Amino acid sequence: MKRMSISRSGAESVSGSELGSELGFRSGSGARPNAVCAWCHKEIEVTPRGRPRKFCSQSCRQRAYEQRNGVSGKAIPQDVVMLSAVKAETLWDGLYALRCAAEDVATAAAEGADAQEIGELCEELVDLARKLEQLR
Repeated sequence: MKRMSISRSGAESVSGSELGSELGFRSGSGARPNAVCAWCHKEIEVTPRGRPRKFCSQSCRQRAYEQRNGVSGKAIPQDVVMLSAVKAETLWDGLYALRCAAEDVATAAAEGADAQEIGELCEELVDLARKLEQLR
């Protein structure tokens, strides 16, 4: 049942939600695809209403703002990513562990290890890679 009213000019009007559905817009109950934070790439909880979030937290929003505005006007190129010494060391340690895990898989395959052992080594390799992806 459409709810319409007639204005003083005599034109009929339709409520906003009905107009949106007639024009093909989604209602608020539709599911949106999973979103990820623009800074740290963690999954963001998607709400059915409102504008989609770009950041998972205020701290990620602030870091992105600082990177956008803190780099401009200086001799540092805009596409440079700055890391603290602790983060850089953590990154290098993680990359070393990732390389060691890849070498373990290669060694196990060369020595004719069974599929279960290679599968376990591959799982470890993937876990290390996922941890490195979330380092930022």
